[in-house]
Amino acid sequence: QVQLVESGGGLVQPGGSLRLSCAASGSIFSINVMGWYRQAPGKERELVAVISSGGSTNYADSVKGRFTISRDNAKNTVYLQMNSLKPEDTAVYYCNAGGVVAGTWSNFNFWGQGTQVTVSS
Repeated sequence: QVQLVESGGGLVQPGGSLRLSCAASGSIFSINVMGWYRQAPGKERELVAVISSGGSTNYADSVKGRFTISRDNAKNTVYLQMNSLKPEDTAVYYCNAGGVVAGTWSNFNFWGQGTQVTVSS
C-alpha cells in the first residue's frame, strides 16, 4: 500500500504565495517521478509540473516562472512553491507519484486526495 498525503492548500489573494506538500509512504522501493496536476471546475485535469528522481523538471506554460517543483528524496516528499498566484490558478491540486513497489517488480502510480487552492480578493 502506497499513500500520498497532501497539505498546504488554502485561500490567498492575487499575487500571493502558497507552498503545497505531498508525502508518500508505504512499501516503496523507489519513486521515479513525482508531479502535480490540477483540475478547475468544468475543466479537464492538467499537468502543472513534474520532477524526476534525477531532478529534471517540466512545467506547464501557464505556470513557468511562477511555480517551482522540488523534492526531498529522504522524506519521499514533493513540494510545489506557487508565487504570483492568479485567479485562474484556482483548482483542486493533486500530487502523483510513480515508482516500484518494495520487494516486487511491480510499478505503482498513486494519487493524493487533492487540496483546494483558491485565489481571490
